[in-house]
Amino acid sequence: MTEKQEKIVNAALELFAREGYKATSTSKIAKEAGVSEGLIFRHYENKEGLLEAIIQQGEDRIKLLFADIVLETDPKEVIRKTIDTFSKVNKKPEEADFWKLQYKIKWETEVYGEHKVEPLLKALAKAFEELGYAQPLIEAQLLLSTMDGLATRFYLQKTGFDIEQHIELLKKKYEL
Repeated sequence: MTEKQEKIVNAALELFAREGYKATSTSKIAKEAGVSEGLIFRHYENKEGLLEAIIQQGEDRIKLLFADIVLETDPKEVIRKTIDTFSKVNKKPEEADFWKLQYKIKWETEVYGEHKVEPLLKALAKAFEELGYAQPLIEAQLLLSTMDGLATRFYLQKTGFDIEQHIELLKKKYEL
């Protein structure tokens, strides 16, 4: 990605989060990024293409985030690392901001992209199966749904939501 493309994507992410995807025009994005509107069209064709690039960037980052978990062989570590992912992401403010923006876009555009978590779901289901859970796939889906709900609440709630308490409770639930 060129420096100008990065400026465009970052400006779009911020504006989509602040003003909403539908309310943000490509001219606003261009102004915020300090580029011509034509450059946006040259690189992304239209606003939808820019949104797709942002979503793809999220998919690329999530693959990197989950790689260590998916490759883990100890079932308890798979679960622990999954639960700790949220804390790991939020240690860096720029990462936390990126994911917050991804969540806002996901809700506004109603694009979930469940395929993004498929490798993690499989790794968790295998871990729960190895640990003897009666319904390993459902347990994996429950944990991912819980994590997704916690992230949504954390990112979208205006006042302090202490996610660390919930993370610790999940660790106790799974005896980690």
